[in-house]
Amino acid sequence: MEEALLVSKEISMNKAYTAATVKLPTDVVATVSQPGTSLYGIQNVDRMIIFGGGFPLEFNGKTIGGVGVSGGSVEDDMKVCQAALDVYKAELK
Repeated sequence: MEEALLVSKEISMNKAYTAATVKLPTDVVATVSQPGTSLYGIQNVDRMIIFGGGFPLEFNGKTIGGVGVSGGSVEDDMKVCQAALDVYKAELK
């Protein structure tokens, strides 16, 4: 994206990593990493991103990787990432 920060490339890879390793969308990780929740403190682990824009990639019911988008607003990143996931799922059918 035109206004994207250079660090967006690394953030997008880390969103994909987070989604794949935790097996949750990164916006959900944000919710479950708050004080008093099940993954509180996970944001202190190297490469963990706890805001939207990353989704686990699944095949035959198993997480095989992740996809991450960065460079826009969190909402835009989530929409672009979800669109990519929708294409992936459509190709599997």
